[in-house]
Amino acid sequence: MLVKTFGGAVNGIDAIIITIEVNISIGINFHLVGLPDSAIKESQQRIISALKESGFKMPGKKVVINLAPASIRKEGAAYDLAIAMGILAGDEQLESTILDDYLIMGELSLDGSLQPVRGVLPIAIQAKKAGFKGFILPVANAREAAVVKDLLVYGANNIREVFEILTGKPGIEPTIVDTRKEFYERCMDYALDFADVKGQENVKRALEIAAAGGHNLIMIGPPGSGKTMLAKRIPGIIPPLSLHEALETTKIHSVAGKITSQTSLMTQRPFRAPHHTISDVALVGGGGNPQPGEISLAHNGVLFLDELPEFKRTVLEVMRQPLEDRVITISRARFIVEYPASFMLVASMNPCPCGYYNHPEKDCVCSTGAVQKYLNRISGPLLDRIDIHIEVVPVPFTKLAQIQPSEKSSVIRERVIAARKIQQERFVDYQGVNSNAEMSTKHIKVFCKLDESSEKTLKIAMEKLSLSARAYDRILKVSRTIADLEQAENIEIHHLSEAIHYRSLDRENWAG
Repeated sequence: MLVKTFGGAVNGIDAIIITIEVNISIGINFHLVGLPDSAIKESQQRIISALKESGFKMPGKKVVINLAPASIRKEGAAYDLAIAMGILAGDEQLESTILDDYLIMGELSLDGSLQPVRGVLPIAIQAKKAGFKGFILPVANAREAAVVKDLLVYGANNIREVFEILTGKPGIEPTIVDTRKEFYERCMDYALDFADVKGQENVKRALEIAAAGGHNLIMIGPPGSGKTMLAKRIPGIIPPLSLHEALETTKIHSVAGKITSQTSLMTQRPFRAPHHTISDVALVGGGGNPQPGEISLAHNGVLFLDELPEFKRTVLEVMRQPLEDRVITISRARFIVEYPASFMLVASMNPCPCGYYNHPEKDCVCSTGAVQKYLNRISGPLLDRIDIHIEVVPVPFTKLAQIQPSEKSSVIRERVIAARKIQQERFVDYQGVNSNAEMSTKHIKVFCKLDESSEKTLKIAMEKLSLSARAYDRILKVSRTIADLEQAENIEIHHLSEAIHYRSLDRENWAG
């Protein structure tokens, strides 16, 4: 008897419906075809044991299973449950017509219990588009899939419960998640607050500007000056995720297997801080079975690279293309996968190997030229993509001992949201441009016009401070953001002067 069940395969952050065809006929043996990987080929032993332990019998006949379309490689053990239910229907232990309404996914343990699988959210979205009535999957994945409206999502603990769901026995109810309610209740719930940071007012100002315009930023300062502490609080001042952004971000983390059983929809902007020993593939994504890297996991959020010069140069160089295109493309001989990569890069570094160059109290012990050599670990093209350079100095004891709290993140966030709203209205007719940081040279000419006195100021600054040519566009972008924070229509001299101040590493004499 020939029956069909349905599952899903993830391609990038989208999904494809997979048809599992099960044909049981006279004979012996078990055949599994349709470009399966090793994990799927091993499913025979898991299925036989799971069915036996759950009170079902494995048919003593010839079983042929095809995963269609055969041109797409199938990976992982997520097809175990769909194959098992297809075998039961093919052996007439289950009514086969019921299977047409459901998409079924889950990894089987030998005792028949279900293990969670990856990529549930994009598969659930595709199931709804394809017109399926419901989605049956492990209970650990149920809340994640229940984000999709108008799709009955049943979470099961074992294969026996799946059988009961399909035969209509009462007891297991579909999982229901009020997506909008959960999202709006938790989207502003940040544990870290700028109110906890004493002093560093100039750095907070730079971070506010970076958040308001979506600018990449680098902090240069000695150990213990608070660079990491400040960076961790940036997500709390960026405008909250929209529902569309939250769904897109959750899809990426779902594919990477980062969604817990208690999570339905990601409500806060991601903050990723990989260690400097990370490999190229772990940062960008890819591998034998392509997975999103840290760049994509930081999509719609912040990628924080602490001790930037300590990262391998090849790792840093692979970021150049995603920073420009805001998408990462993984190319293989048989397929191409694209992952979104629109993130805000925040980096930090010591000014020299010992960490105390330009320190107000401690002396630098580095040899002549060591400071410049240390800085040269970061290539010019990468530095060119960082709009704001800010020096961080240690906070004196008098400020650390102050009882008066600093400005809260919620207050800063309101100013940032107001500035972002101006930018959204400005770029409403320009597809792919949502913030000042994304402006091209063409947009800069239109939206960053200077009056005569401002042009003179910029010219004098570039000559006196020996600023590089690449600093020109960056200064104008940051000036536009500063003006937006003040609700100013045009860029004025004080906006420009502040932006010039944020190009420390472009000054020829910065490293002595």
